[in-house]
Amino acid sequence: MSVPRRPLPAWAEIAVLPLVNIALAFLVVGVIVRVIGADPLQALKLLVVGAIGSSESIGYTLYYTTNFVFTGLAVAVAFHAGLFNIGGEGQAYIGGLGCGLAVLALDRFLPAPLMIPLAILAAALFGAAWAAVPAWLQAWRGSHIVITTIMFNFLAAALMVYLMVNVLIAPGSMTPQSRGFAASASIPAMHDVLAAIGIRVAPSALNLSILLAVLCCFGVWLFLWHTPWGYALRTMGHNADAAVYAGTNLRHMTMLAMCLSGALAGFVGVNELMGVHHRLVLDFPAGYGFAGIAVALMGRSHPLGIVLAALLFGALQQGGAELAFEIPTITREMVVVIQGLIILFSGALVNMPRPWLQLILSPRRGGEGVK
Repeated sequence: MSVPRRPLPAWAEIAVLPLVNIALAFLVVGVIVRVIGADPLQALKLLVVGAIGSSESIGYTLYYTTNFVFTGLAVAVAFHAGLFNIGGEGQAYIGGLGCGLAVLALDRFLPAPLMIPLAILAAALFGAAWAAVPAWLQAWRGSHIVITTIMFNFLAAALMVYLMVNVLIAPGSMTPQSRGFAASASIPAMHDVLAAIGIRVAPSALNLSILLAVLCCFGVWLFLWHTPWGYALRTMGHNADAAVYAGTNLRHMTMLAMCLSGALAGFVGVNELMGVHHRLVLDFPAGYGFAGIAVALMGRSHPLGIVLAALLFGALQQGGAELAFEIPTITREMVVVIQGLIILFSGALVNMPRPWLQLILSPRRGGEGVK
C-alpha cells in the first residue's frame, strides 16, 4: 500500500496553499485573456500599476481593502462558530442605515468627537440587530442560517429602497439619497490627515475608517484566541457536542457569534457613508458582503490572513478599473471573473494542490514501510 505522508506544516497551510490557489486562478485568467486577444503579461502589468502605481491608486486600493476587511472578519467570526453567514451584504446595508439615521438625527447638534463614535456604535448595533433575527431563528426554531441570511439580504435591499424613495430622500431631490451630512459627521480623508503633517499625496476615497478596520482585526484576534467566550465559540465550531459537554450554551453562543458578525459587517456603512458619500445612498455595499466570504476563505478565517486577502481583492478592484480603461476588450466584468476564479480555487478547489504540496513539503512518516 502507499506510504502515508504527514499533514502540511502550519506555515504551508496558511501561506503556501492559498498562494498556489491564487496562482492557479491567475493562470486560468491568463488563458482567458489570451483567448479574447489580449496579452496576459501586459494585462497583469496594467493590473499591478493600476493598483499600486501611484499614491492615488494606493489610496483607492486601501479604501476597498477596508471594506473587504470588515466583511471578511464578519464571515470569519461566524465560520469559527460553525455558522455560514451569507448575510453580510444585508447586514452592511442595515448597519449603514443605522449610521445614517444617527447622523441625520444628531449631526446638527453634536460635535465630531461625539457624533462620529455614536454613528459608529449605531452602525454596529443595527448590523448586529439584523443578524440577530436569523441567529434566533436557527438557535430557537431550527431554521437554517444560510437560507435565512440570504433572504434577509433581499429584505434589507427592499427596505432601503422604500426608505430612500419615500422617507429619507432629500427635499426636492430627484435622486434617492438623503441630505448631506454635516461636517461633524464626516470621517477625515487620509490625504487631508497626511497633508496636516506635511505629507502630500493625491486625493482618494481612503479615510480614517481604515484605523477602525485595524482595531477590528486586533479585537477579533483578541476575542477569539484570548478570551473564554472566544474559546467557547471556536469549540462550538469544531465540535458542538464537546462544547455542550463543557457547559457551553449553543443558543447563546450562536446569538453572540452572529451579532458580532453583523456588527462587523455594519462598519462598511461607516467607511462608505461617513468617509466617502457623506449622505445616505442606495447600493453602497456594492457586493462587499458576498466578497467577504472569499476573503475569509482565503485568509483561513484569521485576521492576519484576512488583511492579506482583503489587500488582494482591493488591488483587483482598483487595478481592474485601470485594466478596463487601457484594454477595451477587457471589461470590468473580467475583474468579477478573476474574483470568481479566486473564490473557486480558494473554496471548492482549495484542496486540489494539497497532494502535490504534501509530496514536496511533507516527508514520509519515519519507520513506516510498505507491507
